[in-house]
Amino acid sequence: MPPETAKLLYDMKSAAERIARFTANRSIDDYLNDEMIRSAVERQFEIIGEAMTRLIKRDVATAAKITDYKKIAGFRNALIHGYDSIDDKTSWRAVTSHLPILAAEVEQLLNS
Repeated sequence: MPPETAKLLYDMKSAAERIARFTANRSIDDYLNDEMIRSAVERQFEIIGEAMTRLIKRDVATAAKITDYKKIAGFRNALIHGYDSIDDKTSWRAVTSHLPILAAEVEQLLNS
């Protein structure tokens, strides 16, 4: 695996781990009522999305091994450019439903 690919995957892994820590033992109500947690989670999703965008440009074959890799990059764009219309419930669904899949797939790629 090229070093740049490994670095981008590691950046995604680290950001996913941070989101998991920030949201551990939290409910959607906790998330909706705590702007600091929402901001922290959004920032980590921005990092994941930016790393994915760079991975697509540098190693699309590896990026394509990650479920919904284009949507991950698109979510970053929505967070950055659509900051005034972010749906917090959508972000929470990404935390609870999509992030575990991403984390597992990135971990598998780093270990292969």
